[in-house]
Amino acid sequence: MAEQSNHLELTVTQIPLTENSTLVSKKSDSIKEGKAVTHQSSQKTDNTSPKIVLATLNARYFHTSFGLRYLYANLRELQEFCEIKEFIIQTRAIDIVEQILEKKPDIVGFGVYIWNIIETTDVVNLLKVIAPEIKVVLGGPEVSYETEQQGIVACADYVLTGPADISFYQLCKDIINETPPDKKVLNSKPVPLEEIALPYEYYTDEDLKHRLLYVEASRGCPFKCEFCLSSLDKSSTPFELTAFLEQMEILYQRGARNFKFIDRTFNLNINTTMQIMQFFLDRMTEDLYLHFEVVPDHLPRKLKELLAQFPEGSLQFEIGIQTFNVEVQANISRKQNNAKSKENLLWLRDNTSAHIHADLIFGLPGETFDTFKDSFNQLYHCRPHEIQMGILKRLKGSPIIRHTESFDLRFNPLPPFNILSTDRVSFSTMQRINRFARYWDMIGNSGRFKYALPHMLSDEPFDDFMAITEWIFNKTGQIHKISLKKLFELISQSVEALFPEKHHLVIEKIELDYEATKLKSLFNGLKLYAGEQTESITKNKSLKRQQQHMS
Repeated sequence: MAEQSNHLELTVTQIPLTENSTLVSKKSDSIKEGKAVTHQSSQKTDNTSPKIVLATLNARYFHTSFGLRYLYANLRELQEFCEIKEFIIQTRAIDIVEQILEKKPDIVGFGVYIWNIIETTDVVNLLKVIAPEIKVVLGGPEVSYETEQQGIVACADYVLTGPADISFYQLCKDIINETPPDKKVLNSKPVPLEEIALPYEYYTDEDLKHRLLYVEASRGCPFKCEFCLSSLDKSSTPFELTAFLEQMEILYQRGARNFKFIDRTFNLNINTTMQIMQFFLDRMTEDLYLHFEVVPDHLPRKLKELLAQFPEGSLQFEIGIQTFNVEVQANISRKQNNAKSKENLLWLRDNTSAHIHADLIFGLPGETFDTFKDSFNQLYHCRPHEIQMGILKRLKGSPIIRHTESFDLRFNPLPPFNILSTDRVSFSTMQRINRFARYWDMIGNSGRFKYALPHMLSDEPFDDFMAITEWIFNKTGQIHKISLKKLFELISQSVEALFPEKHHLVIEKIELDYEATKLKSLFNGLKLYAGEQTESITKNKSLKRQQQHMS
């Protein structure tokens, strides 16, 4: 279970959306990185046909917008008048608006998420200034709760809350037929999964080759972890398994080898899990890759036996631990057998070749610096390949908000709405953990220091790495834009300064890590000792531009 999940909203919000792309239909042109990816019907439309554009701003190009494809798949007779345009959040708002307006749309639907709310607000504002006649429809988790208070809602025409697979189609019909609803905010009604058209045929050949493919065997989550929007679900509902596997077979035959399951509890129903895993095991190739979110305390023997058969590089498991503290677990309504979770993590590490990505969250109500340290140490000794340290975020609609007063939860008012302090954790301590998390991602999770890291840390890894974190930050004042070569130097220097008895062995291991990076500079040219002085920069950067003209 991930740190904080999203529901299926205007676009299916359980998955991250993506970058500069425009979806292409089954017979369409291929997608090229950096360009908008357009999904157009094979039927030509005339100039008087109503035009619908489905748009979103994604974090990276290699993601695919699963949700927009769901909406497109369920547009029925309107599908031939619709196309999808995906962008990346780094693209200028004015350039996005220009590309949307080139399509001369009558209706534009936007998927709005925690990671794109600021950029999408800019796009919608510009769009309504330049072309106010266009009907703008919003959806997604970020506008599905506390809706009326948001600036982006004020400049839109309609907002669809909840799963909008069918309701978006109905709204478009009403707008086109000039019978629009008299309300701005419309609540989508739940629809049985068997009534929803599946979107998998709308992945293009380029998607299959170069982008993440999201799939789902079920929707919803039976657990009630309050930091997560999925806690609002009443249960987990599976898609009909035969139809789902038929779609997976079609994707596989088309060449798909990268499947990311967005199910919140993939191993909830073991019989279904076994059938899906066996399906892929029977089709195993060297390049087949499967990603699942796994409940850590629910791995029965027959599933373990099957998992052990998968070869190296074929499985990644995202395992939400969040905290091992039982009081904090009770505060957030999280049910987890800690002993069984740790036992299963160790079993997976020792008996399978799966890549284990385990999650912790800092800032939960009742968590302290020391209790979090204890959770980190326990998880580290379970030996996952990565420990993702998330910071609690205030997702609109999530039940965690009920603790705001009792635990003095203070959240950033701006995206990503991260926790700034609690009654147990000061702002300065929160900043220390933020730096720890950033350096841990660069050093612990990157895989670049797999030889050196175990020798840098003791039985109390949190304290050791916090010392390294603070040494590097005091030395550089940076948590970003540190070159890899410089990072090797800083790690060696910090170990020499903090743990001199380890330094000789760590240097030997760092050399192995450095050789694996294949950097051009020689290892013996690195400044590995804290006493070495770095070159001072004497050139005035403000004169650089002038000097380029004069040289």
